[in-house]
Amino acid sequence: MKAVLASNNAHKLQEIRAILGDCFEHIYSLKELGVDVEVEENGKTFVQNAIIKADTICRLTGLVAIADDSGLEVEALDGQPGVYSARFAGEPCNDDANNALLLDKLHSLEKNQPINRKARFVSVVAICYPDGSGKYAEGFVEGTILDEYRGDKGFGYDPLFYCNQLSKTFAEASMEEKNTVSHRAMALQRLREML
Repeated sequence: MKAVLASNNAHKLQEIRAILGDCFEHIYSLKELGVDVEVEENGKTFVQNAIIKADTICRLTGLVAIADDSGLEVEALDGQPGVYSARFAGEPCNDDANNALLLDKLHSLEKNQPINRKARFVSVVAICYPDGSGKYAEGFVEGTILDEYRGDKGFGYDPLFYCNQLSKTFAEASMEEKNTVSHRAMALQRLREML
């Protein structure tokens, strides 16, 4: 059985292939299939957005579709950026701008008092089949937002997210280390068990 990832994010594709690769004959990116579509993520939760993306791409391609919706939730910011993590600083998506805005917001709060920098990454991975059925799984990883960038691996908020389990940022961790504890890895492992 062949599948398609409802994304062109090379980092996500690499992670998903590493964990689910042997469940499918091949997992394509949208680009590999010549699909050029921007799915409107208008859900209010990670679950809703993952299902919207998987369902849309499944209908477009006729293949099993896998979609991930993930993001960062920071306690001091009442769960922001949440489902808006990728576009936190606006369009187009820009990791540097998102990280800068995150630090600016935390620094603004810290002017008055010390703040809680606890955060967690959330991931929901959904799979939709051409017959209309589907499944999803969730994963979480706890950490803290640092005040400076550490590491040059990973993407997104990885340089600022200090993972409690690894005692380093995600950007300092190898892919193998990250895949043992990451939110996406947990969701993918849970989905793999369902498959």
